Amino acid sequence: MTIEQAAELLRQGSVVAFPTETVYGLGADAWNPTAVKKIFALKGRPDDNPLIVHLSDISQVADFASEIPPAAEKLMKKCWPGPLTLVFNKKPEVLDAITSGLNTVALRIPDHPVALELIRLTGPLAAPSANRSGRPSPTNPMHVQRDFGPDFPVLEGGKSAVGLESTVLDLTRQPFAVLRPGKYTREQLERITGTRIGVDQAASDKPGSPGVKYTHYKPEADVLWFDPAKNYDREKVLLITHTDRPAGFPRHVHFRGDFEHMARELYDLFRTADFDGLSRILIEPLPDTESYSMVAALKNRIEKASGN
Repeated sequence: MTIEQAAELLRQGSVVAFPTETVYGLGADAWNPTAVKKIFALKGRPDDNPLIVHLSDISQVADFASEIPPAAEKLMKKCWPGPLTLVFNKKPEVLDAITSGLNTVALRIPDHPVALELIRLTGPLAAPSANRSGRPSPTNPMHVQRDFGPDFPVLEGGKSAVGLESTVLDLTRQPFAVLRPGKYTREQLERITGTRIGVDQAASDKPGSPGVKYTHYKPEADVLWFDPAKNYDREKVLLITHTDRPAGFPRHVHFRGDFEHMARELYDLFRTADFDGLSRILIEPLPDTESYSMVAALKNRIEKASGN
């Protein structure tokens, strides 16, 4: 499918999967309430789980946000296009289906040439990850088609370069708060804004960000932190490590301390384990420090995938 064909389907009110640098998104016209509701039906997504609006230009922020604080200007200039979602107070005309009835709206500009060209042709797109709700997010077109079938419209754009969803930063509270960790760390955002930033990953009745309230990213296999002191049945098990190479595991992926590489591959490994009929995915515990890129994001996704 060409970009023009995908754009025409979206203009007609259809839902189309498209690539971003984080994961593949399931897009619909952000101003079409019928199209946006199709996303929830396709994914089996709870209607109290808000969506992110994907833009192609910073000027479009003013169409959705009722106010743009000075810190947002710094972040947009430095981090967009890129894997950072900013939560603003919304304008009244923003669809309640997108915001789940909240007074806030989440916005970002993806860092992917195919996504940007598509959005230039269609206008802003509401887009969660292009997977069945709760399942591992898709990082290539095959993942999307496994969830939605071989005939589902997918605009291909290669493998996702980041592999985990964007950092979500809430600008509507003081101090600002990271609602979902991603490639941009809290320390990086503090340096850019010059302000203290908190962390709020707790579930609530009205979550302000996707990936907060519900179990997400979960394969069929059980996801567990690896304990080398335990004896495991090593059949039908995938072991993922970043420092050690324990002997005796026939299926073992070692990332040699490269957490960005681990982030790019995590969801594909989850899906491959399911495809191969494995029962467990064991993951070596990650460092406590957040100074390593992607560590906080990996911990968050692994904990969610384990059901915690």
